[in-house]
Amino acid sequence: MSLLIDNIGELLTNDGPPLTDAAVVVDGDRIAWIGPAAQAPAADRRVGVDGAAVLPGFVDSHAHLVFAGDRAPEFAARMAGEPYTGGGIRTTVEATRAATDDELRAKAKKLVVEARRQGTTTIEIKSGYGLSVDDEARSLRIARELTEETTFLGAHVVPAGVDPDAYVDLVRGPMLAACAPYAKWVDVFIERGAFDGEQAREILVAGAKRGLGLRVHANQLTEGPGVRLAVELGAASADHCTHLSDSDVDALAGSETVATLLPGAEFSTRSPYPDARRLLDAGVTVALATDCNPGSSYTSSMAFCIALAVREMRMTPAEAVHAATAGGARALRRDDVGVLRAGARADLIVLDAPSHLHLAYRPGVPLVKTVLHDGVLQ
Repeated sequence: MSLLIDNIGELLTNDGPPLTDAAVVVDGDRIAWIGPAAQAPAADRRVGVDGAAVLPGFVDSHAHLVFAGDRAPEFAARMAGEPYTGGGIRTTVEATRAATDDELRAKAKKLVVEARRQGTTTIEIKSGYGLSVDDEARSLRIARELTEETTFLGAHVVPAGVDPDAYVDLVRGPMLAACAPYAKWVDVFIERGAFDGEQAREILVAGAKRGLGLRVHANQLTEGPGVRLAVELGAASADHCTHLSDSDVDALAGSETVATLLPGAEFSTRSPYPDARRLLDAGVTVALATDCNPGSSYTSSMAFCIALAVREMRMTPAEAVHAATAGGARALRRDDVGVLRAGARADLIVLDAPSHLHLAYRPGVPLVKTVLHDGVLQ
């Protein structure tokens, strides 16, 4: 059954300039036609949006949704001045290991529904809170029920009391073997206190040999080898990118690796924000994502991240919306989402506002009025 969406005041497609007085025709789970409302073909059903803005559904390319427990006291401590070091990850690992499959599934599904309600139509989900062969594999099995964009992050941190070299061998050997059937990507947290460049290389190369795409947690807390390793190995994205040298920026600018920025993490850890302006001016492709997780960025709102990017990271509203849609799609190496054009997935959102500018202009306001996901009104 086809659907005509018309009386669109502003239509952002990421496939050309914004359109006014526009219409979209959806057939099944795909966009069938886009153009001036007066020229729209007939459809089985019509929905008018009364001059509202319409844009592609948000693409959240970095999220950690399979976990148990709560770290609100840790957040309160940071707000009182305690620095963030990443050490709280092990707290979530303990709770996640103790949870049942049904408990993990219910929490992850709730977060996906919460994100969808706020306009996210494509979401990536990482493991990383199991850190054992069985717990990482079950985390990815659950994630695969909710999205096709699943990432093996057994290399999140080294579990307490485990030899780091032995753990690297476990991750790139038995753990990878158990997890690869449920994962599309492999990721490593390259940071002081987590994994160094050589350990990360071993794990990423092993993942690539298993046919997994590469993603990297890079340069979040300090400058380091993460960004340059991501570029060298052809990773789809280097995520965080908070502390960058000039050579890091140059490497990203000369590559296909996307710099995925996660302002929710800086907000929740009282850390310096990435300099998106510096990256954009250098020609780097930038994505925005939530980094939704229980410790350092417990938000599922891409609109909130857009507002932070505009206010704190020197992005224009148009750049921030593009990064949250087409940029996220590039970070997942997708060309069927984050864009509205004939043949793309029928994933779009209708704002309770006349322009995309309102996503930053009215922060904290639930402006996503309607979500169309796979051609179905949510």
